[in-house]
This record gives sequence, C-alpha cells and structure tokens, in this order.
Amino acid sequence: MDEYTALQHFITRYRDPRSQPSGDPHANAEDARKDVPWWKFWRGGTSPQAQPQDAGAVPEEWLNTDISHGISSSEVDTRRRRYGYNELSAEKTNWIKQFLGYFTGPILYVMELAALLAAGLQDWVDFGVICGILLLNALVGWYQEKQAADVVASLKGDIAMRATVIRDGHEDSILARELVPGDIVIVEEGATVPADVRLICDYEKPEDFATYLKLKEEDKFDDESDPDDEKQNEDEDHEEGITSQGHPLVACDQSAITGESLAVDKYMGEVAYYTTGCKRGKAYGIVLTSARHSFVGRTASLVEGAKDQGHFKAIMNSIGTSLLVLVMFFILAAWIGGFFRHLKIATPSDSSVNLLHYALILLIIGVPVGLPVVTTTTLAVGAAYLAEQKAIVQKLTAIESLAGVDVLCSDKTGTLTANQLSLREPYVVEGEDPNWMMAVAALASSHNLKSLDPIDKVTILSIRKYPKAREILGYGWKTLKFTPFDPVSKRITAVCTMGGDTYTCAKGAPKAILNLSECDEQTAKFFREKTTEFARRGFRALGVAVKKNDEPWKLLGLLSMFDPPREDTAQTIVEAQQLGVPVKMLTGDAIAIAKETCKMLALGTKVYNSTKLIHGGLSGTTQHDLVERADGFAEVFPEHKYQVVEMLQQRGHLTAMTGDGVNDAPSLKKADCGIAVEGSTEAAQAAADIVFLAPGLSTIVLAIKTARQIFQRMKSYIQYRIALCLHLEIYLVSSMIIINETIRVELIVFIALFADLATVAVAYDNAHSDPRPVEWQLPKIWIISVVLGILLALGTWVIRGTMYLPNGGIVQNFGSVQEILFLEVALTENWLIFVTRGGKTWPSFQLVAAILGVDAIATIFCLFGWLSGLPQEPNPADHFDQRRDGWVDIVTVVVVWAYSIGVTIVIAMVYFIMNKIQWLDDLGRKDRSRKDPAIENMIAALSKLALEHGTDKHGTESASLQSGSSMGGSL
Repeated sequence: MDEYTALQHFITRYRDPRSQPSGDPHANAEDARKDVPWWKFWRGGTSPQAQPQDAGAVPEEWLNTDISHGISSSEVDTRRRRYGYNELSAEKTNWIKQFLGYFTGPILYVMELAALLAAGLQDWVDFGVICGILLLNALVGWYQEKQAADVVASLKGDIAMRATVIRDGHEDSILARELVPGDIVIVEEGATVPADVRLICDYEKPEDFATYLKLKEEDKFDDESDPDDEKQNEDEDHEEGITSQGHPLVACDQSAITGESLAVDKYMGEVAYYTTGCKRGKAYGIVLTSARHSFVGRTASLVEGAKDQGHFKAIMNSIGTSLLVLVMFFILAAWIGGFFRHLKIATPSDSSVNLLHYALILLIIGVPVGLPVVTTTTLAVGAAYLAEQKAIVQKLTAIESLAGVDVLCSDKTGTLTANQLSLREPYVVEGEDPNWMMAVAALASSHNLKSLDPIDKVTILSIRKYPKAREILGYGWKTLKFTPFDPVSKRITAVCTMGGDTYTCAKGAPKAILNLSECDEQTAKFFREKTTEFARRGFRALGVAVKKNDEPWKLLGLLSMFDPPREDTAQTIVEAQQLGVPVKMLTGDAIAIAKETCKMLALGTKVYNSTKLIHGGLSGTTQHDLVERADGFAEVFPEHKYQVVEMLQQRGHLTAMTGDGVNDAPSLKKADCGIAVEGSTEAAQAAADIVFLAPGLSTIVLAIKTARQIFQRMKSYIQYRIALCLHLEIYLVSSMIIINETIRVELIVFIALFADLATVAVAYDNAHSDPRPVEWQLPKIWIISVVLGILLALGTWVIRGTMYLPNGGIVQNFGSVQEILFLEVALTENWLIFVTRGGKTWPSFQLVAAILGVDAIATIFCLFGWLSGLPQEPNPADHFDQRRDGWVDIVTVVVVWAYSIGVTIVIAMVYFIMNKIQWLDDLGRKDRSRKDPAIENMIAALSKLALEHGTDKHGTESASLQSGSSMGGSL
C-alpha cells in the first residue's frame, strides 16, 4: 500500500502494547537449563568452552564471509567456543569452582585446621562431624546461590535482543546473543544494531558486494572502531576518501554513545556500533567481534568493579577477624590455666581434658563457620524473590547497599513518567481551522511506521480525534521531500503535493516556526504568550506552519504535549519519603517542565538548571549545599548526574542512581546502588547492580523494603552468632580454669552443627522493614552481643553450680553433667535467635520447625546419654552419683527445658531494654550529612589547578601549579 494508505491503516489499527494482556511473563524467557543433561547438574545453559578472557582479535579469514550464504551452522560452535556469546553479561559462573570457594576464607580455614587437629588426635567422630558441618554449609550456600542465579538467568531472556542473520544460505531470526564474529546480519530501520558491524552494501543492491571486497583488498577502509574518532575525523580529509563517498547505506542514532542528537550517516565499510538504533536504510553487515569486545563492551568494562564485595565484605571480615582474635585470647587463657594444673598436651587420648582438645573445642565454638554461608543464603533467597518481582540482582551485596540508601536520584522520562506523550488541547491561531492544522502537523511528521519518533507518533495518532483531518489526509497527498528534525533549524519540514499545489509543512520549536511566518504583531504576541503558558504548565509546545506554493508562510498554531506521570508514581514517591529515601529528579527537560512534573508528583519544587551546578560560580561547600537541598536538576547531561552522585556521597549519603544509557554507566557504577531501569541499554545493565524489568519506580520501593528485611535477618543472625561464640568461650574457659572441666569435644561439634542447622532457616524467616535507612552499627552489635553472651554463660554456670548442692540441684533422679550442660546450651542458644530477630513479626514456619527439630534431637541426646563418655572428675567434685552410661531421667530433662525457657525470657527482657536505650540505639550511626567546609573548599580550589611541565632554554625540566584559566589562556 502507498504511504498515506499505510498511514491511515496505522491510525485505525494501532493498539497501545502497554494495554495488552502480558500473558505468561516467562513465555519468552531463556531457559537457563536448556540442553543440559540431568547429570551435569553443575552446568548452566551456556557454553562451558567460552573464553571471556580472549583478547577479541578476530582472524581476517573469518571476516570474508559471502553475503549470499553466510557462515554454516557447523562453524558457529567453533567460533562461539573461542569468543563466547554475544552479550555483555558478567563472566559465566563455574559452579564447581564456586562450590570449592565455599571452603575458602579465614573463618573456614580455621575450621579446616580444627578438622586436621581432630584427625591428628584420632577423634574420628569429631573429624567426621566437622567435615560434615563444612560440607553442609557449602552445599546449602552453593545450592541457594545457584537457584537464585537460575531464576535471574531465566528472567534475563525477557530483555533479549533479536537479529536477522544469513546462515546456510537463508535468512533467519535469532537471539542477538547467538551471533558470532563473521556472521552476516541485516541492519534495517527500526532495529537495534546487534553487534559492532562493518557495513557491506545496500540490501537492495547485493551486487555491490564485489565493490566492497575490492576496496577491502586495497585496504581503503578505516580500521578505527571508536565513534569519538569517527566524529573527530568528520572534518578531516581522508587519504582516499572511500568511506565518505557514495550514498549512505544507513543512518544510526549514536546519541547514547557520543551524545550526538542527529542520526549519523554510515557508508560502505564503516562500522555501525552495538546497541545503536538504525533510523534509516537497510543494509548487509558483517559482525566484527563479540559484544564484550565491541566499543560499548569496552566502555562497560572500564567501569567494572573489582572482584571484592566492597562494604559488606569489609563488615564480615571485621566481625570474623574480631572473633578470631577472641579465640586466640581464650585459647591462651585456657592453656595458661592448664599449665597450672599440669595438663598434658594430647593425653589422655580418651578425654577432652588436655591442651590440644581445649584448643580444638575453642576453635570449633569460637569460629562461626556458618556465618558466610547464612549471609550468602539470605542474600540469595532475597535475590530470587526480587527476581520474581522483575528486579534482577546482578551483585548480591547490592541488596545490603540498597537497604542503607537514603537518597534516590531518578530519571524523569520512563521512570517517574510513562514516556508516552499525550496531546493536550492545542492553540489555534484565530481564523484557522484546527482540522487543517492537525493535518499539516501529521504531514510534517515521519511516516516511517517502523521507527516513529514519540512526538511524530502522538501527532499522527491524535488524528483519531479529528475526523475531518483524517479526511484531509485522504485527498491524495504525495510527499516529495522530507527533512527530519535537526538542532540547527529546530524544525521538521515536508514538501507535499495535492491537487496540483505544493505545500511546505513545518513543525518544530515555537520560536523557529514563528520566525518562518510573516504574521502580524498581535498574532505573534498571542503565540508567544501561549508558548510561555504551556511551558509554565509543563507542556512541550510545538509550532505548526504551512506554505502554499510561493505564498508566504502561514502560522497555524501550537501543539501542546505532555509526558504524564505514571499512575503509581506519586504514591510511590510518598512511600519512598516515608522510608527515609527522598527522591531527586534529574531530567534533560526544561526547568519549567521539570517543576510542573514535581508539582504533580508531590515532589519539592527546588529544581535548578544544571548550569548553576557547574557554571554557576559555585564551588566547595556552597556547591555541595546546593546539591543536598535541591529536589532536582533540569537540562542535565551524564556528567551532571555523576557529579550529583559524587557530591552526595562526599556528604556521607548512601545514594541509589537510576539510568538507561551508555553514558549513564559511570554514574551507575559510582552510586552505592546502580539501578538500570526497564528498557535500558546493555551497557547500562552491565554497569548496574540491579536491573529492573518492570517499568516505573514502584519496584524500587519494593526492592528497598525487601533489602531492609534481608538486612534485618542478617543483623539478627550476626548478633546471635557472636553471642553464641562468646557464651561458650566464656563458660568453657572459666570452667577449664576454675574446676578443670569442659564439655566433651564430641558434644561441642554437635552444638556447632545444631546451631548451623537451625539458623540456615533464618534466610526464610519473616522480618520487618525498618522505617528508616539501615546501617551496620558495629559498636551497638558488639555491646548487645557481649551482654547476651555473658548472660548465657551465667545461665550455664547457674545450672552447673546447682549440681554441687548436696541433693544434686537440678538433677531430680539421675543424670550426667555432660548431657545436662549439652541440653541447656543447645536449648538456650537455639532460642536466642527468637530474641535477636525481634518481636515485630511472627517467626516463619521454617525457622520454628528447624529449631524445634534440633531441640528434639538434643533432648534425645540428653535422655540416652549419647557421646557423654565416662564421668569427668572436676575439682571440687560433685555431690551426686553420675550414671556411667550418661542417661538423664525425663523429669530432669523437663526441668532443664523449663530453666532454659526462664533464661531465654530474662535475656529477651534485657535485649528489649537495651534496644530502648536512646544512646545505645544511636551508637555507631553515621552522620548522613557530613559537612566539612575546609576540606570541601580545599578540594574545590585544587580542582582548578593543573600541573604544568616545561623545559627552560638550558634544558632543565620543571613543573609548576597553574590555574585552569591561565592554562586555558596559554593553550
């Protein structure tokens, strides 16, 4: 059908895809377990032979593919094994290597040392249980993280790019990630360039392939693969001028890479860059390299973080190191006590009362082997939950960062707003027909229905509301020439014919359109006033004018367009503010539009132009104050976003940043939690910590709440685990020194096993979301944990002390010191997690079931005297006869349970009181607005200086500090 018939058809049949039912959200998801045999459980769905470390140099013979045949299917696997998949995702995980990684780390090395010590002492039961604990923790952590990664991998298929490729002599549509170097692809308007592609020839002129080969043999093509160099060379004379001659094959939008607002013409032999959009033309191209080695891939790699886990890893290392130091201290104290009691190093071998057994016991109880695994499992379970909510967590520790975020810098378009322009009531010049004006506006729009600009799209679709305008478009129009928008003329023009007359239709910036016309002053005044009014109301105004034959231009009126906020945005912003996370809007729109949007979203209206931020004469403390108090910035560029994030961080704020383009990658990486919003480029996704597949900000609020719940689980577990370590260290070392007694090492390893078994379920526990940003208050955590550990140790000493009473104290009929102490320690330690988790939510079924299951096993141990060994002979001696088989009567077990409940209640009361103490509650909190005028002003002054190197007439080199202005003048 012809141009205008197709246009009428589009207006009639168009349906907003956002209003259509989504169906199965996983319908197009990539299967993470695709083509993997069941027995290769360690494999994902990706090539195990892929070598992401390959330098990216492609053999020249691979780039000589014939465009009519393409490469064969048999060659694809060979090339993929060398270069991997064509995507920017992180390096594929080797699950076996990751599993072995769960046996590395300072804490785990100490536990492995304990296993070797047990083997050296020939305590095979202890050795086996310790190895079991290590294996259990590794299996649980590995499985949970792999399960979460599989969910994330399956959801990533929802944002997969597709490409049209020539293989085995025919065209095929495949996922862009499946391309390999040397593939022949078809680049056409409306599509995204699926890789760095060297253009060969026009799709309609495949015979030009011979010309391409000839020029390639003569080395006439520029080998530069950098768009910045491409821009730099635009005004330079090429040696042969080959790539700048002839007609352009396609035009690509490189704005996300270079910031160019105009589409860039691409000629034969030039490179169309990965992720850029093709706006015009259709051509064959050859894939030069994989995405990882493309220009965008290299840009993304520049902002890749180090392999460490940053702040979270530092916290875990700090806690682990402190516990190891405490273990060494208590081992030293126990050995000093043992020297005074003349204990042997390793004998008697059947007793735990010797120095090496003391060391083994303290190593087992003092090192929380489950700490890394429980925290990893908690994060992995949270990541899987967020993935179900369409938020892909690419770095687990980003969850911990998000929990503490107290400022959110957000894009406007597509995040706060729907990125879906709507046309409001237009202004029509007096005496003009609104239907004629709307028809002219539609004529002065692109009619390329495959890749319509949002403004052209809403202009054309608005014709639905003007039936007479649709009739006008059906009068047999022909477009002779169409000139797209450019920043110089600031308008779109179309030369059309109808009924023997030629009409030049124009649509663009109001000032540019007004300058075209020759209207009277009164009309011009009204036009300018209406333009100002539209801007004040936050509308984007477009002027419309027409010229018939050689008549003067006639001003028709103004279109008013607006990108409305999402329905849930205002509520989402209120919820974010209630969570202590104010939103700062960063937009490229004019300041009037930005302020109007802020009013509609209940945001503050302290919005400033970006020029005030950098070129407004502000520096140092004044500049930081502006950023901190501003509600947003208008007319921003990527460097402004980076600067805003950096200044907020310098003031002590934890900052989240949203972005979607290649140029946003540095600011996404700079932020404490970078978030790539729905529809973002692959470079932005690669730089971000979290990628959203759902539109808008509501997912961010959900993610913040979930992150804080996860943080609460980890914090409660860490308090619990530190208290457990201190409990047994304090009690056992004091009992070793005072009464020359300890709990047998066999029972100790089961106490450690039970503690890990029960608390792995913490990852599935119900947790509350803190109403304000959270942070690791390590001084508070240590004070509370030490108090809880001391109370637990006192509780154990009380029950041990009663057994010195003439009637046996807590022992009702018969019993064993070892088993009674084992049961009391196991019960009070397991129940402590109910205390540290807080009482704002009920514990989950998984946690209750796990702890009750462990309590039942510990009770059976106690009743039947398992692993109790022969009775020890403490000094002073007990006043009751212990059973040699270690059995404990049921009445004594009930009393121990009742006593343990009483101890837990007392501890819970103390914990509650400590959390109500204001100074303790604020202990360790960081200043979220850390202001240091002296340092900030000094850094601002230094930033204006430059180090100038020079050589005097005698050849002596020297260097001096020069101000930026003087340097600029000398240059």
